[in-house]
Amino acid sequence: MESRRAATPATVLAATLGLAATCWVIAVWLMDGMDMGVATRPGSFGFFALAWVTMMAAMMLPGAAPAVARQAQVRGRVRAAPLFAGSYLAVWALAGVVAYALERPHGSLAAGAVVIAAGAYELTPVKRYFRRRCHEDAGSGLKFGLCCVGSCIGLMAMLLAVGVMSLFWMAAVAVLACAQKLLPAKATIDVPLALAIVWLGLLIIFAPSQIPGLTPPMM
Repeated sequence: MESRRAATPATVLAATLGLAATCWVIAVWLMDGMDMGVATRPGSFGFFALAWVTMMAAMMLPGAAPAVARQAQVRGRVRAAPLFAGSYLAVWALAGVVAYALERPHGSLAAGAVVIAAGAYELTPVKRYFRRRCHEDAGSGLKFGLCCVGSCIGLMAMLLAVGVMSLFWMAAVAVLACAQKLLPAKATIDVPLALAIVWLGLLIIFAPSQIPGLTPPMM
């Protein structure tokens, strides 16, 4: 009994990370040839929903994996893990409906403005509140998902602005989101990061040609 209980969190952690890795492979396949930078079209709702949920599982599950394993340990049942992870991803799926409604081809000016706003959001008390909640016991996948969306909404807006089907930006945002969920907030890191995002937004506005893949050749 003792050994099985001790092994459960590790098993859940490995399974969650394995699912995330599988979703990365599927995302690469789904998004092949879809990246057009700011001119990316979301396509049909069915395709976008499939791609979005796959992307969110790939990007967000690594940072959420400790919480999923913790939930299974607290509940004492392995099946608590998929329920927690499923409800967590359901919140991100609902966020995808909003993303689909907002995502349209746009110019570098709009993209830069969104990225600047995303950088500014990183410095707000709202961001700090939701990020702190991500480090606490949320109690359910829904609550944890809401906290995660609140913490990552700026980063996700940046992804939508620069190219939602870009594997490069997807990976960059995934690394930042995962680090913020797992590591405590430090002004010495967070403030320069926010300023770097703002600088990226300014670069997109005034020198979009310096950002590879931001605009297709015809633009």
